[in-house]
Amino acid sequence: MYEYKVVVAPVKEAENEMNKLGKIGWKVVTVSPNIAVGHGVVITFERERDC
Repeated sequence: MYEYKVVVAPVKEAENEMNKLGKIGWKVVTVSPNIAVGHGVVITFERERDC
């Protein structure tokens, strides 16, 4: 089973956020522009969950 996390971040902070969560086992699934506010990105992460 997988669990998902969605993070909304400014472009300048996105790389740091991806690296931080990657170190604890989260994988980036998608990166999309945040068109709702006109700037930033929406990042979706997943990781395998222990059942």
